[in-house]
Amino acid sequence: MKIVTDSAADLPLDEIEALEINIAPLLIQFPEEEVQSDDITPDTFYDRLKAMRPNIPTTAMPSMDMFARIYKQVAEKGEEILSIHISSGLSGTFDVASQGAKQSGENVTMVDTMTLSGGQRFQVLAAALAAKAGQSKEEILKLLERIRAATEVIYTLETLEYLQRGGRIGRVQALASSVLNIKPIINVDKADGKYSTVGKTRTLKKALKTIQEHLDSIYGDEPLWVCVLHGKFAEQAEELAAMVQERLNVAKLEVLRISPVLGVHTGPGIVGIAALPLALMADLL
Repeated sequence: MKIVTDSAADLPLDEIEALEINIAPLLIQFPEEEVQSDDITPDTFYDRLKAMRPNIPTTAMPSMDMFARIYKQVAEKGEEILSIHISSGLSGTFDVASQGAKQSGENVTMVDTMTLSGGQRFQVLAAALAAKAGQSKEEILKLLERIRAATEVIYTLETLEYLQRGGRIGRVQALASSVLNIKPIINVDKADGKYSTVGKTRTLKKALKTIQEHLDSIYGDEPLWVCVLHGKFAEQAEELAAMVQERLNVAKLEVLRISPVLGVHTGPGIVGIAALPLALMADLL
């Protein structure tokens, strides 16, 4: 079985290559060119983003034809395909991929992760590792359901400016938040795969503390795989990593960068966590 996903999964290149994961690239549309999200480094992207102010680029999904081509190429190897994608509550990618699967005529099983970024990555890694270990499709799908239910993705933003510039929130709300120095704490709701506000604070330090406390309330002493993710916010990412290690039972810790295609609407000042009970993946690692 082969795995297909999209670049919202925030998979490092070494994992993609080692597990032979097929990536459908999400697209960043600058005024002068269209760039596949995997073809631009986070630092280069944020430098270009800063230079574009007050404008920002737009994003686009892979086309149905692109998905169909990917499925046909993978199927040529005689493999069944599991296609695992960013939440349908946040993007149309899952629907387009589903249409591409029908167009291809290949044997493709679609999975809506109901999440993104590190949470999506956990499901993709689990599927790829389980397939490599010889597990059946039914076993893998049941595992993904358990991982989906147990994963928490939560983050905060330095500013709402980029959400406002991209039309995701109104100018008045963004201005009021800026004046009051409000930092939202946002997670992905497991019920609908959409963003939900966990809280709001006046300082970034308090926002990080809220993330720490939120995760503690969910997991307690359970051994966790914690992935800290950020745009171009390394100092705050390291601070958050230290805070969760202090409060939670962190058995595996990573600090990774968020894909530029997700950073379009958040700007560089995003930092958060994807957390998962390590027991769900322990047999695969």
